Amino acid sequence: MVTYSESGVDIDLEELTVRRLTSRLAGTLKHCDVITGTGHFAALVRMGDVAIAMSTDGVGSKILVAEMMNRYDTVGIDCIAMVVNDILCVGARPAALVDYLAVEHPDPEVADEIGHGLARGADMARIAVIGGETASLPGIVRNFDLAATGIGFVDTDKIITGERITLGDAVIGIESSGIHSNGLSLARKVFFEELELSPHDSLPGSDVTVGDALLKPTRIYVEPVMELIDSGVGVNGLAHITGGGFSNLKRLKKEVGYRLDMLPEPQHIFRVMHDSGVPIEEMYRVFNMGVGFCAIVGKDEADHAVDVLGDRAHVIGEVTDKASSVDITAYTGESIRL
Repeated sequence: MVTYSESGVDIDLEELTVRRLTSRLAGTLKHCDVITGTGHFAALVRMGDVAIAMSTDGVGSKILVAEMMNRYDTVGIDCIAMVVNDILCVGARPAALVDYLAVEHPDPEVADEIGHGLARGADMARIAVIGGETASLPGIVRNFDLAATGIGFVDTDKIITGERITLGDAVIGIESSGIHSNGLSLARKVFFEELELSPHDSLPGSDVTVGDALLKPTRIYVEPVMELIDSGVGVNGLAHITGGGFSNLKRLKKEVGYRLDMLPEPQHIFRVMHDSGVPIEEMYRVFNMGVGFCAIVGKDEADHAVDVLGDRAHVIGEVTDKASSVDITAYTGESIRL
C-alpha cells in the first residue's frame, strides 16, 4: 500500500498548518472590504461595483520531474493554470499575473524555457504577465521554484461563491488533461520508487513515457467556464479540483453535500497508480481522477450547461443534504466518502 503521507506529504498536517497561519492574519481583513473569507479558491476585495479576485499558487514538485527530464517548457503553463483556474471559481475573469522565480543559480537557458511556458499559458488564459521577481537563493532553493499571483475582475452582482447551491442541483465535471500539478509527490514515489521506473521508461500499458505523462500540462479552463458564465445559465458554484481531490467541493457551502455517481473513466495514469498499490480512497482524496473542474447548476439547466461547456463536460452527480460530505462511486465500483 502506498499513501500520500508515505511520500512525505501529510494533508491533515497541511490543513492544520494553514489554519494556524491564517488565524494570525484574520485581523488584517479590517483594512479593506473583503467579500470572501479564507478557505475559498480566490479572495475577493470590493472596489465599488466591481470586485478584484486574487489567487496565488505554484507548480509544486512537478518541477522535480521537469528536472529529471531536463525539460522546462511546460511548467509555466502549470503555473498559469493553477492560478487562473482558482480565480474562475468566484466567477471572475482572470486578467493579469506576476510570477516569482527562485533559483539556486541563474540559468538563462532554463529561464527561456520557463518563460516559453508562461507565455503559452498566458495566451491560453488570455491574460497578461505584467511583471514578477527573480531571486537567486543558493542554500535555500535547489534548482528552482516557480509560483505566481494573479488577479481577475467580476461585477459584484455576478459573484459566484457557492451560497446559492441548493439540494438537487446538478454537478457538472469538465475532464482534466491528466494528473495536473498536484499529488506529484505520491506519483513520483509510485513510479520512481515502487515501480523503479525512469522518467524515460514507458508508462505501463502505454507508449507514452512516464515523464511525458507526468509533465502533461494542467488544463486551463478559462474559455469554457467564462462561456458558461456568459451564457445566461445560472451557475451556483464553481470548484477547481486540485490537491485534496473532490474534497474541494466542500469549500463552497458547508450545509450541503455531493453524490458523484456518474464520473467519467479516469485517465490511464490514475489506474496504473491504483494498480501499483495506492488505495482507491487515497486516489480520490489526492488526485482529480479525470475531472479537473466542476460547475454546479440547477438541475433543469444541466443539459444546456453541458452543451455550452462542450463534449469534455458531463453531469457527474448532484447536491445532497449530507452536509460537508462527498460520496463517490469510484471507477472500480467501490463507494467512497470524503
